[in-house]
This record gives sequence, C-alpha cells and structure tokens, in this order.
Amino acid sequence: MTGVGLRPFTPDDAEAVSRIYAHHVEHSVATFDTVAPGPADWGTKAAGITSAGWPFLVATEGGEVIGFAYVSPWRVRPAYAATVEDTVYLAPGRSGRGAGRALLTAVLDRAAQAGAEQAIATIADSGDPSSLALHRALGFTEVGRLRAVGRKHGRLLDVVLVQASLGSD
Repeated sequence: MTGVGLRPFTPDDAEAVSRIYAHHVEHSVATFDTVAPGPADWGTKAAGITSAGWPFLVATEGGEVIGFAYVSPWRVRPAYAATVEDTVYLAPGRSGRGAGRALLTAVLDRAAQAGAEQAIATIADSGDPSSLALHRALGFTEVGRLRAVGRKHGRLLDVVLVQASLGSD
C-alpha cells in the first residue's frame, strides 16, 4: 500500500467520492442504489455522519482520492446507539492492494474510539468474495442471510450480514 494516505473527508472530496460510488451503482451490485447521489448529496451525508461524531475517511494516492469508508448508525432507535454499519468503496482498479483494508481498519478504530461497540456490514452475495473476505480478515463473522431481497442488473440477490465486536465486552 505504498503511497496511500488516509484522512478525514473534506467537502472538496465530494466530487471524487461521488464518482467512485457512481461507478459501483452503475456497474456492480455492491450497492443496491440504482441512482447515484451527486456531490452535494455526499457533502450533506458526510456532514451528517461527522456531526454525529462518526468517522468518514478517504484514501488518497498521489493527491487523488481512491476510496472512502465511513460508519453510520445501524438503526435510529436509541438502544442501537452503539451499533454502526460500515461502508467502504474503492475506485475501479484499486482493490487488492491494501487500501480497502487500511480504510476499514481505520474507520472501525475511530468508530470504537467514538463509542461504537458493534459493527455490522450488509454485503451483497454477488459471487465476488472480496468484501466478505475483507470483513472476515478484520474479525467479522457471518450472523445472517437475507434471501432474495435485492434485484439489480437483472439479478436477484441475497445479502449477507456480518458483525464484529469493537468494544471490550
């Protein structure tokens, strides 16, 4: 992962984050969004996440944003306040070199510092094992499967739920 840096999202990153996510909306089933949010939407989303005390990080290489990760509340009810859901995306051609692992590790560490005790990821069972493998490498275990809950690009998809403990409990 030589030359990759991690830092908090800034409003100037909204365009790059939007472009990275749009690629996944248009060309993959990693997200079940079918319309990509624009840069202004990402600015608003990031502001909401960080103002709530949760991390939103970007990975950069050579001054270019090549990925991003954040956590957000798992559910809005107060009893879930210490449970977050993670999100991590890399630009096309940037996977397999450690940036995703660095991003996810850092965002989970910062989430734990901010009071998160549990992290959940919802991963489309698309036949691409990379996201599930990344999460397993960081201590997530499969806790459930939602069958045939998403339809995208003509495919009916399951979602795998994985969970990791971030606290000392």
